[in-house]
Amino acid sequence: MGRPTLVSLAKELGVSRQTVSNVINAPHLVKAETRERVQKAIEDSGYQPNRAAQSLRYQRSNTLAMRIYPSSDGIYGAAMDRFHHRLVSCAHQVGYNIMPITANDDADELAQLISLHERGSIDGCLLSGTDLGDLRPAGLRKRRVPMVSFGRPWGQDDANHFWVDVDGAAATEEATRHFLAAGHQRIGFVGMVAGSGPGDDRRAGWRRAMATVVDEATITSLDTAGRDQVESGRAATTRLVGQGATAFVCASDSLAFGALLAARDLPRTQEGDVAVIGYDDTPVARALGMSSITQPTDEAVELLVSALVEQVECPEAEARQPVLLPAQLQIRTLSVSGI
Repeated sequence: MGRPTLVSLAKELGVSRQTVSNVINAPHLVKAETRERVQKAIEDSGYQPNRAAQSLRYQRSNTLAMRIYPSSDGIYGAAMDRFHHRLVSCAHQVGYNIMPITANDDADELAQLISLHERGSIDGCLLSGTDLGDLRPAGLRKRRVPMVSFGRPWGQDDANHFWVDVDGAAATEEATRHFLAAGHQRIGFVGMVAGSGPGDDRRAGWRRAMATVVDEATITSLDTAGRDQVESGRAATTRLVGQGATAFVCASDSLAFGALLAARDLPRTQEGDVAVIGYDDTPVARALGMSSITQPTDEAVELLVSALVEQVECPEAEARQPVLLPAQLQIRTLSVSGI
């Protein structure tokens, strides 16, 4: 038996060649019952679309771009490694490659992406690291570059591109309430400098939970902000212990690791344990047995790739609604005793 083709599959299933093509390239155009039947036949036959021929026919490169950021420490870098690995794998499954790019800043990234698209080197791009005042989405839409973003368009209520984000506020609120239920009353927040979209979101969840048990002045005294690095977490935690904090909700695992180092080094003058919850559930957190918040990376990547490929291949399709995914609190047993 020869290699299956669109024609042979269509003949076997009793449908048109265009129907089989639509299942592969524009599944939303095919009725669910027919789509499922054709998809099963494609999978059973081992049929693989000829991407080289498709690229020539549709003038596509089958390549998507994403900026790779330098890592400030190996802890956060490990979290992004997981995201990038899943991204490459997911894109490959639908016949696309990922082109990593580096940039000096957002303006440089925007210029590179527009140039790559206009030269036909990429079909679209995926943004990350979204923040307040981010000009990249509007710049890409203006030049008709297909794009999606991992992260909300912070402060831009009129943004209309597809994005996927994680509900950091709900996650840190849950973490804070976990500590409250365990008997902690003075729970510090080890956070990022104000003005960071994700950082402010995670702080907001902690504040909501703390507002149910302490006044505003106490909340302010238990709130710290700094760079997303281990040493910042260490310094912030030292200060918070001086304010009587016995538990710490941290905006990242890097900050949480710094909190653990600070707790370990402080004089053991009081009884009890200092408990820490990080954010990102990196391999470092899991190896240490440190509690952390897991982001649904695989689900986020699959949604982003699917939406971006749909924009590229079916530009007339109805725009998808953005997705806010829940995170999951992972409670482990590590704490530092005797502070």
